[in-house]
Amino acid sequence: MARTPTFKLADIAQQVVGGFLLAGPFVVTEEGWVLASNMSWAHAAVTAAIVFAIGYGALYEADDDRDPDREAEVVGVPLRFVSLMTVSFGSVIVLALALTAPSTFLPDLTLTERAEVTARAVSVGAIFSVVGAATADSVF
Repeated sequence: MARTPTFKLADIAQQVVGGFLLAGPFVVTEEGWVLASNMSWAHAAVTAAIVFAIGYGALYEADDDRDPDREAEVVGVPLRFVSLMTVSFGSVIVLALALTAPSTFLPDLTLTERAEVTARAVSVGAIFSVVGAATADSVF
């Protein structure tokens, strides 16, 4: 049986690098913000579910060395997966706010409307970010 690697701070750092690397291009493209403007909350929920599925599959289905039942947990969820989801969604949020993307791409919306579109945009951007974060966690 394969040995489950221990989750370390270096793994989080690798996830952060991969997550930010692939989230960046999405955050700075107008097409992504237009897409998010036209999405409903149901679309955003499905998109977020896709992010969770990609993340879980990349961590535990594509890598035989990991067993979610043998990893450290937070409220019954593997810590590595919690970290991956935090990085995947968090990197998009941080970059969007740091680069003032909502006010740049959504200038005519109220603050509340801008926040709502940004939340939907984060779910879309996280699709790209999770791939980068999971890949970096698995490769390095």
